[in-house]
Amino acid sequence: MEAGQMSATGTPLYSAELIQEGGAYKLVVTDHLRRTVQTAYVSRRAVEQLPTFLSKLNSLQLGGLRQR
Repeated sequence: MEAGQMSATGTPLYSAELIQEGGAYKLVVTDHLRRTVQTAYVSRRAVEQLPTFLSKLNSLQLGGLRQR
């Protein structure tokens, strides 16, 4: 496992892929419960901010966000 990755257990509800098509970025999100796929083109700025966003999510969880 690479640094920053967590092992997944349980039932996947959603999965996401970020695909680069030439100079564009496409986000593909699969809803495994409804068996649907949604796509959206995202800006380069949004892609560059993903590590910061993920870090904030992790810090919220570690900082006392309730887990069910």
